[in-house]
Amino acid sequence: MMVHWVGTGLSSAPGLRRLLDGPLAVTVWNRDPEPARATVGNREAEIRTYTLQALAEAVRPGDIVVSMLPADMHVPLAEMCIAKGANFVSSSYVSPAMRDLDGAARAAGLALVNEVGLDPGIDHMMAHDLVADYRAIAAPGDTVDFTSYCGGVPAEPNDFRYKFSWSPLGVLRALRSPSLSLKDGQQLAAARPWDAISSYDAPLPVPERFEVYPNRDSLPFVAQYGFDSAWQIRNFVRGTIRLAGWQDAWTPVFCEVETLHGPEGEARLAEMADQFWRENAYAEGEADRVILCVGLRAERGGKAIYHKEWVLDAHGNEGGSAMAQLVSTPVALAVEAVAAGRIPPGVHAAPDDPALTREWLAEVGRIAQHMQRVDHLVAG
Repeated sequence: MMVHWVGTGLSSAPGLRRLLDGPLAVTVWNRDPEPARATVGNREAEIRTYTLQALAEAVRPGDIVVSMLPADMHVPLAEMCIAKGANFVSSSYVSPAMRDLDGAARAAGLALVNEVGLDPGIDHMMAHDLVADYRAIAAPGDTVDFTSYCGGVPAEPNDFRYKFSWSPLGVLRALRSPSLSLKDGQQLAAARPWDAISSYDAPLPVPERFEVYPNRDSLPFVAQYGFDSAWQIRNFVRGTIRLAGWQDAWTPVFCEVETLHGPEGEARLAEMADQFWRENAYAEGEADRVILCVGLRAERGGKAIYHKEWVLDAHGNEGGSAMAQLVSTPVALAVEAVAAGRIPPGVHAAPDDPALTREWLAEVGRIAQHMQRVDHLVAG
C-alpha cells in the first residue's frame, strides 16, 4: 500500500510529516517539486512532479490518494481512485458530485473520506461527541440549541483585526456568500455575512468576546450530526469567528465588495487581495491562532437540562501554524484509519464512530494550548 500525498501548500506540512515519520509508505506529489522538498524537511521521501496522468499511472489497487489541491480538483481525483481501486482522502466539504460517487465507491469497496480538516472536520467530531452524550438523557419534545463557530485570527491582534496566511482573494469572495441557519425556530437567510454578525463569549479560561456570523448552509448538518426529529430545534448555526472589532475594521471592505460585479469587479477584488497580502499577512515565524467552539444546549419544560461546549484555542509554534496543524493532522489520522480498515466503503465525512472520535480529539488536544469540554450547568 502506498499513500500518495498530492499538494504541499501551507496547510500540508504537519500532517504529511506525521505520515512520513510513521510506518506507511508515502510518495509526495506537487506541481513544483522544489516547495515540496521544503515541506518534507529533512525526511527521506520520494517527490514526484504532479499531473493527473502521472499520478494515475502510479496508483495501484489498495493505495490511498490524499488531495490537498483546490476543492474543484477533488472529484476527478476521486473518480480516478475508483477506476484504479484506490481510496481517497481530502479535508474539503463533500460536494454533490462527490456524493454521487458513493454507490460506485461502495461497490468497489473503497473509502472516499472528506471533511477531515479543521472546519469541516474537528468541528464535526465535537458535534458528534456532544449529540451522543446528550442522547443519554434526551426526550421527545426537548428544545435544542446548537452552535459551532471556528476561525483563524492573529495571536497578536492588529488594527485590521485579521491576518492572512494565504491569498486573501478567497476570503473576499466568501464575503459575497449567503448563509442559512435556524434562529428562534425560524430559518435565518443572510445574503451577506455582515447582515448577521453578533457577539459571542467563548468559555476560555479567561473569557473572551468575539464576533460571529453564520457560514454557508447550516441546515444539512442537522441530519449529518444525528439530531432526532422529535427534538424541537430552536437555534442551529455553523459559523465563523472573528476578533471583536472586526466588523468596524472591515466595514469599508464590505461596502466596496458589495459594489463589485463582473470582470471589472473580479479585477478589483484581485487588487484588494494583493494589497491586503502586503499589509496584513503573517510575518515569517509569526504565530497565528485558531478558535473553535461547539456547543449543545437543551431545555425541557423551560428548564436547562443539558449544556456542554467544546472549546479549542491553539497557537502556532515550532510544529507549524495552528491552522496547518489543525487542518492536516486530522487528514493524516484519516489516512491511518483507512489504512487500518477502520472506515467502511463509501463517501464519508469526519467519523461519528465513538472510538475514532475519542482518539482523534485526543490527538487534537495535543496540538491545542487549551481544549476542554465545558459543562456549563456544573460550571455555572
